[in-house]
Amino acid sequence: MLTGAARHAAFAAGQAAVVAHVAAHELGAAAYAIKAVRAAAPTDEAESAGRLECHWQRDRLPEAIRALVLDDQRLRNDICWSVFDVDPDAEA
Repeated sequence: MLTGAARHAAFAAGQAAVVAHVAAHELGAAAYAIKAVRAAAPTDEAESAGRLECHWQRDRLPEAIRALVLDDQRLRNDICWSVFDVDPDAEA
């Protein structure tokens, strides 16, 4: 049985592969990837590593959907384990 970072990475891959047909699940793969990065980092660096991963993902969003994804992250952060950096100054 997988645990820690490997488990979250597997969930991220699975989420990306099998739930694309359900719009409400589009944040799952990104959230699990952030959880995997946090789990792989030393405990005292987990939050920072998660924020870096979140920003790395955002930097790769196509401009056409960027505002939609960021809005969805703000709206659904609580159900995604609060992994998205939704600080209003984070994108400035």
